[in-house]
Amino acid sequence: MDVFVFAVAAAVILIGAMGVVFSRNPVHAALMLVMTLFGIAVLFVQQQAHFLAAVQVVVYAGAIVVLFLFVIMLLGVDVAENVTVEPLVGQRTAAWVITAGSVGLLTALAIRAAQVSLGMPSGTRPLDGEGGNLVQLARVLFSDYLFAFEATSVLLVIAVVGAVVLANRSPGSTADAGEQEHSPTGAGR
Repeated sequence: MDVFVFAVAAAVILIGAMGVVFSRNPVHAALMLVMTLFGIAVLFVQQQAHFLAAVQVVVYAGAIVVLFLFVIMLLGVDVAENVTVEPLVGQRTAAWVITAGSVGLLTALAIRAAQVSLGMPSGTRPLDGEGGNLVQLARVLFSDYLFAFEATSVLLVIAVVGAVVLANRSPGSTADAGEQEHSPTGAGR
């Protein structure tokens, strides 16, 4: 059963990742990203990492992707672009060269990793102390890293408030004000 769950989750992750890369519509790409993140959460559950699975769903699939979708809708970039026009000359050639180099490097690293075995013991073990891993994680998160945790939450709130303020501004408000100031009768002043 474990192999079957892993195979299904891996297929969902790969299909979602390919959908993110090859989708022409940004909204569809963001939804494919949600599918990929849910597949990763299933793999976390299979590895008995329930906290990480919950964080994966709530933080990434729930909050970050919703912010992505909000920005996509706010900016109105949910239309397909003309991919035949190349804004930077040689951009595609450079992308193909970098891709080929990256694939070659990853292949060489995979071959080398298969040849070399360090024989070191695994670094995964339960954290020391009473209460288990979750209690230790909470203790560290809300003591040593409390400032970073709270600063991140404040930045996310500021981003949401800024997006709402930008979304409530009417599209023609700045153009109308500029036309009134420069009118020959000065009626706008």
